[in-house]
Amino acid sequence: MKTMTMAMWAILLLATLLGSGVDARRLPHVVPSVGGYQFHSVVKEYPNQQGFEAKLVVPASPSRNDTLGRDIASLTFIAKIENSTRLRVYISDAAQPRWEVPQSMIPRPALSAESLDSTPDQSPVLGLTYTTEPFGFAVTRIATGEVLFNSTPPSDGTEGFDPLVFKDQYIEVSTQLPSGASLYGLGESTRSDGLKLKPGRTYTLWTTDIAALIPDIDLYGDWPFYIDVREGGSAHGVLLLNSNGMEVSYKENSLTYRVIGGVLDFYFFPGPSPLEVMDQYTQLVGRPAAQPYWALGFHQCRWGYRNVTVVKSVVENFRKAGIPLDTMWNDIDYSDKFLDFTHDEERFPLKEWRGFVDELHANGQHYVILVDPGIGIAYDDYQTYKRGLEQDIYLKDDDGTPYMGQVWPGPVVYPDFLNPNATPWWTNEVQLFHDQLPFDGMWIDMNEVSNFCTGKHCIWNGTIVPDGITTCYLQCEESNTNLDEPPFKLNHFGTNEKLGHLTAAMTVKHWDGTTEYDAHNLYGMSEAIATKKALTEVRQKRPFLLSRSTFVGAGAHTAHWTGDNKATYEDLAYSIVTVMNSGMAGIPMVGADICGFYDMGTDELCSRWIQTGAFHPFSRAHSVRDNDNKELYLFPNTTVSAQKALGMKYQLLPYYYTLNYDAHTKGYPMIRPLFFAFPNDPKTLDVSYQFLIGNHILVSPVITANATTVDAYFPKGTWYNMFDHSQVVSKGETLTLQAPWDVVNVHVHEGAIIPMQEGALTSTEARKTPFTLVVALPSNSLLSSASGDVFLDNGEEIDMVVKAYQSSYVSFKAALNDKNGTLTSHVEHGEYALKEGWIVDKVVVLGVDSAPSVVYVNGKPSLAKVMHKEHKLELSGLGLPIGEEFELSWK
Repeated sequence: MKTMTMAMWAILLLATLLGSGVDARRLPHVVPSVGGYQFHSVVKEYPNQQGFEAKLVVPASPSRNDTLGRDIASLTFIAKIENSTRLRVYISDAAQPRWEVPQSMIPRPALSAESLDSTPDQSPVLGLTYTTEPFGFAVTRIATGEVLFNSTPPSDGTEGFDPLVFKDQYIEVSTQLPSGASLYGLGESTRSDGLKLKPGRTYTLWTTDIAALIPDIDLYGDWPFYIDVREGGSAHGVLLLNSNGMEVSYKENSLTYRVIGGVLDFYFFPGPSPLEVMDQYTQLVGRPAAQPYWALGFHQCRWGYRNVTVVKSVVENFRKAGIPLDTMWNDIDYSDKFLDFTHDEERFPLKEWRGFVDELHANGQHYVILVDPGIGIAYDDYQTYKRGLEQDIYLKDDDGTPYMGQVWPGPVVYPDFLNPNATPWWTNEVQLFHDQLPFDGMWIDMNEVSNFCTGKHCIWNGTIVPDGITTCYLQCEESNTNLDEPPFKLNHFGTNEKLGHLTAAMTVKHWDGTTEYDAHNLYGMSEAIATKKALTEVRQKRPFLLSRSTFVGAGAHTAHWTGDNKATYEDLAYSIVTVMNSGMAGIPMVGADICGFYDMGTDELCSRWIQTGAFHPFSRAHSVRDNDNKELYLFPNTTVSAQKALGMKYQLLPYYYTLNYDAHTKGYPMIRPLFFAFPNDPKTLDVSYQFLIGNHILVSPVITANATTVDAYFPKGTWYNMFDHSQVVSKGETLTLQAPWDVVNVHVHEGAIIPMQEGALTSTEARKTPFTLVVALPSNSLLSSASGDVFLDNGEEIDMVVKAYQSSYVSFKAALNDKNGTLTSHVEHGEYALKEGWIVDKVVVLGVDSAPSVVYVNGKPSLAKVMHKEHKLELSGLGLPIGEEFELSWK
């Protein structure tokens, strides 16, 4: 294939399919012209058969829909193989450039032939075919001829499937889908109908400040990426790298994009496994950021902690209740008049406040503060605002003055984080505040960007309205341009609101003239990029950052949470789906407000929610100030559930941290849908409310009231309960499990070796304890194996890499042959683990039917304590340095 152009591939593929008897209906069809574009000519062929550039033109027939604007007369079409597992298809105006996602945010290869590899190392997996009139293209797997994306209208004239439309403010393209496709992604929204995308739904992508408790409308993030799993388990991914607003409509046999600007910049990732799709996708948009070790522990927050004394008492009450707590947070309560980088000296006096943070650090705990992007302008002595004004880094109204909106401080202006001067200004503000209070992480909220007003040229009359009013009291002009109300109206807010509703006006300008219309969906990610740089420079440690608004690639900079939910069982269920969706968007460090942000909830609900939320990567309780307090320790049943669930989470922290390493180096989600590990099991495709931690640990939470059992799907194999090691053997079936109020069902699958440490009230203390290896083997098997690994470093190095004296990486393998078993380790750079003094003190082997008569360590008899009961063999007192390779065997 290296010697063939894409046009030659099309000919070869057609001949191959017809010659092999494959149904030719899977190929693109040539149909009579019904509008759309014609393929005019090949303008340029790239060297080494890595792609081509062509010209598309509007046919002589009139435009199909002038109400949406005139068709752009001539388009550039580029098909480019960027590497063996990535094919790019780019379509834009041939006469003039159009808005694209900035290279500064998502660096990617240029489209020019000069950016191509001169000697591709592998043959491409994907090929492309096209039809000439109307123009359409199809992306195929070269090896099998399977069509993954096909924009050519079907010959049967399927209603609603039109040829390519490309206007200034309206672009439409569709793809055919086989009946057996299962689609996931296209976020962010709260999904009422589960994880898998449902035919008949239209998904609106526009970053919006609206409560996450409202399902099925646009939400905080914009993730124009989906994974398609076909019959037989093969998966591929499709990214449309476009930051303009869009709607994506899904029908039984087609998917249609309707985009209100920018370009069509498609990337196709062939998988064929879901994890390989994530690897290929995050190679482009950015590998997820490495998270500090402590960030995987439990976090506590509340909007309404009014002073330092209250916050200190919460920390102490967690300790007294025996509930782990790694990180304490403060919402905007700490600030003076809700102004960023300030503190209220009466309620949070600096000396007492800093003393509290120092106590946290002395206890191995951490502290995170919230900042919003809106910079208050109402106070003459507010230096953060003045310094930003001097640097000229605020968004501009269409008259060239800083754009004024309103959020918690009252009238505000907004930093333009696309402006290269904004990051040094922001870093300086972070540094100045950190010098006063050594916080450990930052929470950036309200960054869709949120605005309590709608309109432009807002005027403030000088009145300060007290404490957090959300009603607009600025006088603003209505903005009625074609940017605020484009020809095609998105279903914004679920009510077709103007695009500028409760956000910046679409006519607002960035530093280089870019309008908010084009860049709106990037605001949160641009702030995250600046904040990550600031935290890294200021603290000189691995940064922790939490952002509400995100775009594809945001996971390379920030963690995320699912937003303002409600204390209901429905919201508990929604959170599971949203967390998995976020991981599939490349943002794996994610969780939901445990026990709900709004409303009180019951002891039973909070108990069930911590049983679920404890096992999400980002595990935080957070609630609104209008509620009474609902910390976990205030509910008796919830206290017990928190002790058990978080106790297990803390034992599993080495496993989570290794998943964090895998996410950072390969793009893998930490929390995964079942089909990620079992793609060949079609029943996993419809599982929405169970989730996998990595590929091996299955969580089956209760998400309904008054339940004492849960129906859980178990893929084929032997599964062991992580709490009592009881056994479930499944043929690939749904089983009813006992789930009384204090029980969450967590099971490990055969073939896994899980590294664990002992529980503790902080991750700092847990890291000091010995390791236990849980080895899960199939039941009743004379010949079986298992494997696992663990990544170890100090948890805060900026670079998360396997490196001598900085980190250790240990792989484990176990094998059972009849009644003879072995467990071996392979160590990369063991110096760090040896310095820390970590040992493997216990090995628990599940699936062993009889007790051994002798145990050996490195070929010598061991004095390890041996216990055997039913299918469990436990060897303790081993004292094996984890930084040295060992062989443990038993007969």
